[in-house]
Amino acid sequence: MSRHALRHVLTHLVTPLLMCLGMGLAYMGAFVTPDPHHLPVAVVGSGPEAKVLAQSLKDKAGDELDVRTVATRAEAVGLVKSRDITGAYVPAARAPEVVVATAASDMGAMAVEKVFTPLAERQGAPLKVTDVAAPVDDDPTGQGLFFLLIAVSIGSYASVAAIGAAGGALPMRIRALLTLGVSVVVSGIGALLAGPVFHLAHHDLAGLWGMAWIYSASVLFLGVGLHTFLKRWTTLAMMVLFVMLNFTSSGGLFRPELQNGFFGTLHAFWNGAGFVEGARSLLYFDGDGLARDIWTLVAWLLLGLLVTAVAAVRERVTAPAAPAATETARETKEADEEADEEAEESVGV
Repeated sequence: MSRHALRHVLTHLVTPLLMCLGMGLAYMGAFVTPDPHHLPVAVVGSGPEAKVLAQSLKDKAGDELDVRTVATRAEAVGLVKSRDITGAYVPAARAPEVVVATAASDMGAMAVEKVFTPLAERQGAPLKVTDVAAPVDDDPTGQGLFFLLIAVSIGSYASVAAIGAAGGALPMRIRALLTLGVSVVVSGIGALLAGPVFHLAHHDLAGLWGMAWIYSASVLFLGVGLHTFLKRWTTLAMMVLFVMLNFTSSGGLFRPELQNGFFGTLHAFWNGAGFVEGARSLLYFDGDGLARDIWTLVAWLLLGLLVTAVAAVRERVTAPAAPAATETARETKEADEEADEEAEESVGV
């Protein structure tokens, strides 16, 4: 009995130890060295001086910067607001200016200022910083949406253990309805936090709730569907998909221009990035780019629904004959124990 108990404990230690390794690799790989990688910036001016300045910056920075020239300040402001560039430098003898949008990325704006401050210092002039899209006063760093993503994600993937394991004896259609209901509750909590509690969203709260619902539903349906195939390893899979790879590539702390190519590539299509960037588009950039982010979220929801449908077919095909009452009781007890273990493992972030 003691040997069996020891083996049981050691088996269950595999998941947290893999979480430890995975979280360390993911978070430290994504956040420890936020160096620019092809950070898009612009120099304003159409004459040869602007072109020489842009080329000298590019030659000195190498792969750290992607430098272009734009003819007018208005064009530069438009590119910053559309997030095609992170910042723009407007040369001037007395008051050189850098244009940024901190709502898009506070760290990105700081990186742009760091790039252009030495140019102003060489002129002996102070650098004027113009923020064309500042976050609300209740979220001065603009990182509140990242923490909202964390809250909605935890509520979603932690609920998978309860629905998938504790509800394992229920038909998939019932679990799917529970999943739908939980996604409404989780996204509602997210909207409550973003609106009345912390005032991250001063407008379009209904739209933010809608995106939170699509995001939460995609995580839940994918998790409930995967549980049919992965069982107790579902927790680890969800941590990899929606914590290790998701939070790090979301752009909530550092946009992809300040990360290595791996996380920058994930940012282009991962659902956490779709939620964070979509929320930014809605709240700060007049919906510019919002359609693409919503389609990203919808694609993940469709993937979750597909995995759940495949799991339903699998369960229907492999379902045994109706067990005796004692067998049913035994399986129910095992499912409850499994659910408790998964719930304990699913809370780590």
